[in-house]
Amino acid sequence: MRVDQAVETTERAGGLRLLLRGVGVAVVGGPLLLLVGTVAMVLGPDLLFRLDTPALAAWRTVFAAIVVQGLPFLLFGTLISAAISAFVPASTLNRLLPRRPLLAVPVAGAAGAVLPGCECASVPVAGSLMRRGVAPAAALTFLLSAPAVNPVVLVATAVAFPGNPQMVLGRLIASLLVAVITGWLWIGLGKQEWLRLPKGVDREDARKWAAFRDGLQHDFLHAGGFLIVGAMAAATFNVAAPPALLESLSGNPWLSVLALAGLAVLLAVCSEADAFVAASLTGFSPTARLAFMVVGPVVDVKLIALQAGTFGRAFALRFSAATFVVAVLSSFVVGWWLL
Repeated sequence: MRVDQAVETTERAGGLRLLLRGVGVAVVGGPLLLLVGTVAMVLGPDLLFRLDTPALAAWRTVFAAIVVQGLPFLLFGTLISAAISAFVPASTLNRLLPRRPLLAVPVAGAAGAVLPGCECASVPVAGSLMRRGVAPAAALTFLLSAPAVNPVVLVATAVAFPGNPQMVLGRLIASLLVAVITGWLWIGLGKQEWLRLPKGVDREDARKWAAFRDGLQHDFLHAGGFLIVGAMAAATFNVAAPPALLESLSGNPWLSVLALAGLAVLLAVCSEADAFVAASLTGFSPTARLAFMVVGPVVDVKLIALQAGTFGRAFALRFSAATFVVAVLSSFVVGWWLL
């Protein structure tokens, strides 16, 4: 009885603290919100008139075009990714892979087109595959190929680059090369002590639809935020970058490829929408824009953080560095050959 009373007292105290905290936020935030709203109503029209310059109009046009074009593909891609995560068992890929790692790597690369997923979802899926006995090289190959060569990404690339099927083919070939070569590099050079297998118990989730809903909400909001940031950065770059800088970058094939590859790492745009950002970077060569689309789905800041948290920091640093080098070289070779 005393335990129940103590629990009830604790709950009441917690509720009282939450109430007081809410009142405090309302007291402080209410006047502040009122002040901001008043300033916006008084100064907003004049401020917008002064900021309505040709450069700002061009910025709005580029930003809106990227978001409007990329958002449907982002939604469709996250729908597929959430459905696979909720309804397709991780053992499905395990049954399809050959036992020999050398043969399992290219099969896992091709499976990325059959079982697509976003970059965020591919990391825990790869960890689950390893726990179920899949060779690490094959699981890592699938991690790289799933967000890069799935049909949603390729269709989005075709829409972003109309009348240019070479860009779609180049992205498919270069991305597959990155996944397979990196998987084979792990077989030859990787060490088991670098890789910390993720802990956890795989179990069938009885609440499939709840898992689907939660996965869709998380992936769409998370990836949508990166799409907005990427669109803002691309629009700003198009409007604010000095012509002399663009000429110096575009005049050097290696420098332009490295510049957009580094930009892809920093922006971390979702693979279902990055083609629209790449298409807007018209000051760069097709090979450089191909590098942006090939590097982004396999190496970016959020992927490095996810890999470090799942497989360990030692693995993430080595794996990301190797993947970046392979992605840049593959983009350059495929772009020189095809574009």
